[in-house]
Amino acid sequence: MQLGMIGLGRMGANMVQRLLEGGHTVAAFDRNPDAVKESAARGAVGCASLGDLVKALKPPRAAWVMVPSGPPTNDTIAQLATLLEKGDVVIDGGNSYWKDGQQQALDLAARGIDFIDAGVSGGIWGLKVGYCLMVGGDAAVCKRLEPIFLTLAPKDGYLRVGPVGAGHFVKMVHNGIEYGMMEAYGEGFEIMRASEFGDKLDMRGISHLWNQGSVIRSWLLELAELAFAGDRDLAQIRGYVDDTGEGRWTVKDAIDFSVPAPVLTLSLLMRFRSRQDDSYAAKVVAALRNEFGGHALHPEPVDHSRA
Repeated sequence: MQLGMIGLGRMGANMVQRLLEGGHTVAAFDRNPDAVKESAARGAVGCASLGDLVKALKPPRAAWVMVPSGPPTNDTIAQLATLLEKGDVVIDGGNSYWKDGQQQALDLAARGIDFIDAGVSGGIWGLKVGYCLMVGGDAAVCKRLEPIFLTLAPKDGYLRVGPVGAGHFVKMVHNGIEYGMMEAYGEGFEIMRASEFGDKLDMRGISHLWNQGSVIRSWLLELAELAFAGDRDLAQIRGYVDDTGEGRWTVKDAIDFSVPAPVLTLSLLMRFRSRQDDSYAAKVVAALRNEFGGHALHPEPVDHSRA
């Protein structure tokens, strides 16, 4: 089957390779010409522009957008709308907000172009083990594109979860849950590290142990084992954690739906905390405790390197 892939970053390039290995024909475009050359060297049809990509595909065309959510995705889809024809389909595989996808589907439908929102999970490991695909869109259109989805996904790793918007929505909630799980693991390992056994505990060994029949076994623990294997004390890693939007959207939607989601909400807030060298709010709390109760203050360490 033919597919156009727009965006050849860590995910997109590997998806192109997996599709090529599965016998599909892929036209590939990225703003970085070196990324296009790399995919072309693996067998893709390298394209210098979106226009070239559309010309390289036979109708009915399918163009997969795999760029960052927000303006990059919106601008790309807007350009495709002017290049594609009736009966073609746009697949958004980025982590876009599901309501944005619904609006884009309406805009494209006015031109006779179909829209599919595909939540993609698997990260840099997807090339080897496959990508979990949560797809939303018209059932007939999804069925037509199934050869693509089934090649990208592992066994039972693809599901049409509902109409347009459902794919991004399910992926958003998936990532919200991911926030909570990672925060729980992080706190657990920190408690162990802070204990009297801390220096003696083998975090890599414990990560491996917990994956042997334990009720908290998971792929994340496998990744923790790999991380501790490479850096026993994670000394080379700063505890600064970004968020890419999905956690915020999950919490916002939980509020809109009147659903209590304290774990997911606090895991998001802890990511904000990770970006502070010191918390001003904590300074205020420390000052107040000192004022009303005479509780001891802990002065900031002096940075003699700046003297």
